[in-house]
Amino acid sequence: MTMTRILSILALSLTAAAVPAVGPALAADEFMPAVVFDQGGKFDKSFNEAAYNGAERFKKETGIVYREFEVTSESQREQALRNMARRGATVITAVGFSQSAAVDKVSREYPNTKFCLIDDKLDLPNVQSVTFKEHEGSFLVGMLAALASQSGKVGFIGGMDIPLIRNFLTGYEQGVRHVKADGEVFTNMTGTTPAAWNDPTRGAELAKSQFGRGADVVFAAAGATGLGVLQAAADAGKLGVGVDSNQNWIHPGKILTSMVKRVDVTVYDCMKSAKDGSWTPGHRVVGLKEEGVGYALDENNRKLVTAEMEKAVEDAKRKIIAGELAVKPYQP
Repeated sequence: MTMTRILSILALSLTAAAVPAVGPALAADEFMPAVVFDQGGKFDKSFNEAAYNGAERFKKETGIVYREFEVTSESQREQALRNMARRGATVITAVGFSQSAAVDKVSREYPNTKFCLIDDKLDLPNVQSVTFKEHEGSFLVGMLAALASQSGKVGFIGGMDIPLIRNFLTGYEQGVRHVKADGEVFTNMTGTTPAAWNDPTRGAELAKSQFGRGADVVFAAAGATGLGVLQAAADAGKLGVGVDSNQNWIHPGKILTSMVKRVDVTVYDCMKSAKDGSWTPGHRVVGLKEEGVGYALDENNRKLVTAEMEKAVEDAKRKIIAGELAVKPYQP
């Protein structure tokens, strides 16, 4: 065997190893959903975990097992999606805007496979895109942060500095100033690469810096990085605000609320509609009216949110849904 041939075989082996096999190919009539999680891992207690919970709900209700893959590097996105499609997945959910380019390419290669893209928009005949009005949910938690703050200074720590996270920020700022016109909002972004979603140590450092400047409530929209923010808040006797999933339970009594983004419902609906035949391509935008975003109130934070605070936020929520109170999205 020639050296060239040996190197060729080695290269193919390494490529295959980059994306583990996800099971044998399916029979043509077998229904098989699949999920490709974004960086940060399916147990990030935030965005990815919300998607995981939606997939688990579908599995529990139907008894149908789904295939899954957790992306750990940029190069794996396209490979993972193609591997799922090649092996016969009926519908593939791509979790996160970062998968948009990969879905664009692979969905064209497999026109008979259904794709659901979360957090970005693609106009293709076999792609369903879902985006959220993060600014609406963030407005409500901004109100709560301002109402709970003793200093009049609150913080925001984002993950990767992108328009999506800026949309959380702009809604949060509007909510703060809706109840305290002179309220201050300190802002930090963790980074400009996908690594920003999974750096709890950096998140804690940024939170401590904001506390040092007088902030006593901080909102973390940063994936797994936010876990460091919430830990730092609990350690400092300050209040954190969770994101995407209901994170109130992580530090009971120390997390004011969580800006809930119903990625779980989106993933469940994608799988269920593909199974029952009601799945359609196109773009959906969900906000407070569609119950796609909101804030979390439960036994873990009940004592932190007074009846007056809850009434103020519920009144604002009603007005936003009715179109009586406008919350502006981020404009680059």
